[in-house]
Amino acid sequence: MKKLERRRETHRDHGKVYRAAFVVAGAVIVLGGLAMLVLPGPAFLVIPIGLAILSLEFAWAGRLLDTALVQADVAKTKAANTTQAQKILTGVAIAAALAAFVVIAIMYDVPVLPV
Repeated sequence: MKKLERRRETHRDHGKVYRAAFVVAGAVIVLGGLAMLVLPGPAFLVIPIGLAILSLEFAWAGRLLDTALVQADVAKTKAANTTQAQKILTGVAIAAALAAFVVIAIMYDVPVLPV
């Protein structure tokens, strides 16, 4: 974040074309990250990168980035503080989902591997 703050200070000194390129690049990266929410890809990594680029030009993007980083820290803390019972229940749920998939694949003759 400190590096981003230093970059914000010098970003305004560049020309309009340079700054416009950053806006376009940031918007494309954020839109790509949003698409990755429903498509395969690291959306929760790509969106903050796009917001960081946009925050060089727009204050709202900086506020949104700060909020996202705080929420990421909260999620990290919650994940680290899971109880043993929660971990066991998660394992049981995953095993049940896999068992359901196998049963459906057998019952309805779903091809799992290309043969």
